[in-house]
Amino acid sequence: MIVTKLKSFFLALSTVCILMGITWGIDHWRRKAPDEFVILGKVPNFCLTDQHNQSICNKDFKGKIWVVDFFFTSCPTICPVMTANMVAVQNAFPDNSIGIASFSIDPEEDTPEKLQEYAKEKGITSPHWHLLTGDEETIYELANKGFNIYAKSGNTPAEFEHSGLFALIDTQGNIISRKRKDGNPIFFYKGTEKEGITMLIEDIKKLKKQSLL
Repeated sequence: MIVTKLKSFFLALSTVCILMGITWGIDHWRRKAPDEFVILGKVPNFCLTDQHNQSICNKDFKGKIWVVDFFFTSCPTICPVMTANMVAVQNAFPDNSIGIASFSIDPEEDTPEKLQEYAKEKGITSPHWHLLTGDEETIYELANKGFNIYAKSGNTPAEFEHSGLFALIDTQGNIISRKRKDGNPIFFYKGTEKEGITMLIEDIKKLKKQSLL
């Protein structure tokens, strides 16, 4: 009788342990899935003005997957390519589920009115794509220290310098990057190259899928 009860007890205990193990395994897999990405750091705090003359802060992107770049409307070199490629990213998600923050590195010239004209001209339609302008020192601090994407001011459009890189931000406000085959991060996505845009769209889709688990 005692032996039978002990067998029943251990059988029940084993069942509970198996169920706990399965639950832990699912939860562990969910939490470990993003490990294909590397967290580079947290998004810096900011509050700037967008093309609709609205105040936009980093907290407004809370809970969203979003992309960051630095540009200026009179850029004679890589900006048109970057913007066209960012439009491709925008159009890859017609449900407007992602956010985009494009910071102007020529804020004196790029007023909200000028940014709005630029948005219409370039096919920027998502309500969550914000072209941002504001204090020049703040923007360069964000570029070079906050996001670590190089930018340098100039006296003429030809003298401005900036990278063509896009940064990917997850729903928790982490700046993240995919890993190379050797396990090291790519850091940023090349906004002037088709391969970089393809990788960016792929990674956004992975993050969206992960957020649904």
